[in-house]
Amino acid sequence: MVRVPVAVLNRMPNLAAALFRRPRPDSRPRPLPELELAARPRPWLGALGLTAVVLVGAWLGLLVVGNVRTPVGPMNTTMALRPSLTGGTKINVSPLGALTLDSHVAPVRLDVNVDQLDPLRSQELVDHPDRISGLQDEVVHDVEHGTLDLAVRSGVAVVVGAGALGLAVYRRPSRALTAGGLALALLAASGISAYATWNPKSVLEPRFSGLLSSAPSVIGNARGIVSDFDVYQQELARLVTNVTKLYDVTSTLPTYQPDPSTIRVLHVSDIHLNPASWKIIASLVKQYKVNVIVDSGDTMDHGTAAENGFLDPIAQLGVPYVWVRGNHDSRTTQRYLERMKNVRVLDDGRARTVGGLRFAGIGDPQFTPDRAVVPGGDAAERLAGDRLDSALRSQRTAGTPADVAIAHEPVAARETDGEVPLVLCGHLHHEGDEKLPYGTRLRMEGSTGGSGLRAVEGKYPAPIEASVLYFDRDSHRLQAWDAIRLGGLGLTTAEVSRHLADDNRSGATPPSTAPSPSGNGGSARRP
Repeated sequence: MVRVPVAVLNRMPNLAAALFRRPRPDSRPRPLPELELAARPRPWLGALGLTAVVLVGAWLGLLVVGNVRTPVGPMNTTMALRPSLTGGTKINVSPLGALTLDSHVAPVRLDVNVDQLDPLRSQELVDHPDRISGLQDEVVHDVEHGTLDLAVRSGVAVVVGAGALGLAVYRRPSRALTAGGLALALLAASGISAYATWNPKSVLEPRFSGLLSSAPSVIGNARGIVSDFDVYQQELARLVTNVTKLYDVTSTLPTYQPDPSTIRVLHVSDIHLNPASWKIIASLVKQYKVNVIVDSGDTMDHGTAAENGFLDPIAQLGVPYVWVRGNHDSRTTQRYLERMKNVRVLDDGRARTVGGLRFAGIGDPQFTPDRAVVPGGDAAERLAGDRLDSALRSQRTAGTPADVAIAHEPVAARETDGEVPLVLCGHLHHEGDEKLPYGTRLRMEGSTGGSGLRAVEGKYPAPIEASVLYFDRDSHRLQAWDAIRLGGLGLTTAEVSRHLADDNRSGATPPSTAPSPSGNGGSARRP
């Protein structure tokens, strides 16, 4: 028999009580491991919230106090930085419209609002044109001074905005200081990106949106833009001068004075019986002082004799009208136009000198409204292009090379590659530009009629498109073109973008010419 000590027996009740003690009412069970993991904070949520506070606070700061009022030449302007996905510079010339420049790539855009013109300074320029020569230095100094002030004010604005919002959200000064510091770092990074990608020659290719009548005066003539690429200061001064003239004390728009060394060609296409097109074309002829109009076809819709009266306004445009047949234009349409005094119908590769340029063109071989005829498709277009190509080669061999070729269909137009510097076409109802393999530039025009009666079939009317091409009067080479895009069926507003031909870009080498088989000078030709 085992004997248990008395001391152990005396402690048994206490041990039993410890083993079988019920939990106290205030004791809590330990959480499960899964619940502990779920309750842990997520760092990325905090970082995302802080990022939102920094961005919103910086934007509010720029919006409220990030503006700088500064004079630029004779103009009083307001400069501001605004968040943007593409960067660039936007110059608002109220009420005429706005110029957009691809000046830099950064998450901020420079907005310059022309508030008003100083009467004394502007009148001095009008009365003393010789002072314009010194305007370039003044403008550059004003812009640099204004940009420096804007950078300082913007830095203060983003720090104050992000810091104030951070304090309101987190109620901790340390968090507010962190938000302000991050906002300043973001602005500095944007400034470095803008500096690294700064393109001062972006003023050479502005995009204008606003009153159609103001476009030529605000953008300026092509010759003045492409003549000297190494003097950005002069271009900036010219831009300011143009705006100054627009704000003259007479409150009337100035007359656009085209450079006498340029030939201006208005390219239209695919009017498709839209009567509003004639008013738009007449307005462009007047505003740009156009020398020649080129119509690359599909002026009609069905080509019937009943539609011929639609063509009568052409006789009142006051300039030569060069035309080729489209696949919606019939031979009846062509004969009707041939009887008009100012119309030059081109077909079968025929070449004519009009307005100082030599044009050669061919009508579309297909007439698609006639359902009784099976369409020939691209094969028929290539055959027509070959005929035009052969005619161009013959002209070059004879010593009278064409400056511009015209076809309706792009498939036919591409067959002229290597035989002519420029070929114009339409048909696809959208604008396009392409440098073909053997050096010919193909310019495809959109629908100047907004696709005609089909313009209102969709939710929004199709845009009305046309182009003004600038040619050197001596070399007959394309210098630049303005792509004009109007809101569907609209007559008062437009978007105009300036484009420079490759030969006129900074650092470009003059185009080389290879001798033709006959020994005459001409462009290189594919084998």
